[in-house]
Amino acid sequence: MRRVNTAPVNEAKSVASPLSARIATAIRAAGGWLPFDRFMAMALYEPGLGYYAHGSRKFGHLPQQGSDFVTAPELTPLFGRTLARQVAQALAATGTREVWEFGAGSGALARQLIEGLAELGQPLEGYRIVDLSGALRERQRATLAAHADRVQWLDALPERFEGVVVGNEVLDAMPVTLLARVGGAWFERGVALADDGGDRLAWADRPTALRPPLPVPGEHDYLTEIHPQAEAFVRTLGDRLARGAALLIDYGFPEAEYYHPQRAMGTLVAHRAHRRDDDVLGAPGEKDLTAHVNFTGIALAAQGAGLDVIGYTGQGRFLLNAGLIDLARDAGVRENANLLKLVNEHEMGELFKVIALAPRASSAGWVPLGFASGDRTHRL
Repeated sequence: MRRVNTAPVNEAKSVASPLSARIATAIRAAGGWLPFDRFMAMALYEPGLGYYAHGSRKFGHLPQQGSDFVTAPELTPLFGRTLARQVAQALAATGTREVWEFGAGSGALARQLIEGLAELGQPLEGYRIVDLSGALRERQRATLAAHADRVQWLDALPERFEGVVVGNEVLDAMPVTLLARVGGAWFERGVALADDGGDRLAWADRPTALRPPLPVPGEHDYLTEIHPQAEAFVRTLGDRLARGAALLIDYGFPEAEYYHPQRAMGTLVAHRAHRRDDDVLGAPGEKDLTAHVNFTGIALAAQGAGLDVIGYTGQGRFLLNAGLIDLARDAGVRENANLLKLVNEHEMGELFKVIALAPRASSAGWVPLGFASGDRTHRL
C-alpha cells in the first residue's frame, strides 16, 4: 500500500465526529484500507450521519441560508415547467401515466412537474419518488403536501415498472472509483488512517488492474474516476423499465473529453457553503461529494441493457428546444437572470447535459422535443 498524503478530520462538528469514528472502524475492519467508493458511500449515505442522511439544509440560493449548493429547480420553477413539456410528450408517446423521480432533493422539481403536467392537461396517475434519505423525504413531504394524494415514496425500484423516469443531479452523487497513474503505474486510490494512531484519514494507493475506458496518452501523473455504480444503476433501469423513457440531467462530458490528457486532476470535489472544497476527506458528512458524469459510459451501459439512446445534448439547448422562451415571456428581471444561468454556455447551459433513454419497444416513432435540434448523440 502506497500512502499519498493525509487530510485531518474536523472533529468540531457533531455530525463529523461519530461518522469519522465509524469510518475509522470500517478501515480497521477492512485491514487498513477502504476503496474510495466505500468511503464516499459512507460520507454521503451512512444512516443518520452521511451528508444526505441527516437534516442539514443542503439546497438553497445563499450560504447564509445554511445551504451548500443550488440546483436548477431551486433557481427557478420554470426549469421544472419546461421539463414538464418533455415529460408530457414522453408519457403520451410511450402510453404511460406515471413519473418516477430518483433523488428528489427538496421536492421542488416534483412539485414543478406535477403542476406543469396538470397545466398541460397530461394525465398523471402517480408520482413515485425513490430516495434513500429519510431526512430529505420529510422535506419533500412538506413541499408536496398539496399533492399528497398522488405522491408515493419507495426505497427501491420494483422488479418491473412503466413510466417516465427523471433524475436531476443524481448520477454525480453516486460513489466513484478513483484511479491514479503515478510514475507510469496505475493504482486504485483509497482511504487509510494516518500513522499517528488516531482517526485522521489519509489517501493510500494500491496496485490495480483497473484502467480508464480510454487510454490516457502521456507518462505524466494522472488522477481520474470510473463510474461502476452509475453504470449499474442505468443497467438496472434497462432491466426493469418495461415501457416508458428516462431523462437524466447532470454535469459531465463524453468519454473523449472526460479522459482528456490535460484533465489530470480528475473531477472529484466537495461542495460546502456554495464553494468548491478540495479537502475531500475532511469533515465527512458535512459536505457534498461529487464527480462529473462520463456520459459515454452511461450510454454504453444503457445500450447493453436494452435501452436506446434517443437524445443527448447540453441543458441549455434542451431547455430552449422544450419551450423555455415561451414560458419566460412574463418573467421578471430576477427570474430572467436565473434563467440565463440555466442556458448560458459559461454557466449551467453547457456543463450540464441531458440524456434520454428508452426501451426499444418505446423508442420508435417519436423524436423527443428537447433534442429536436442540436442533438449530439453521435458524439458519445
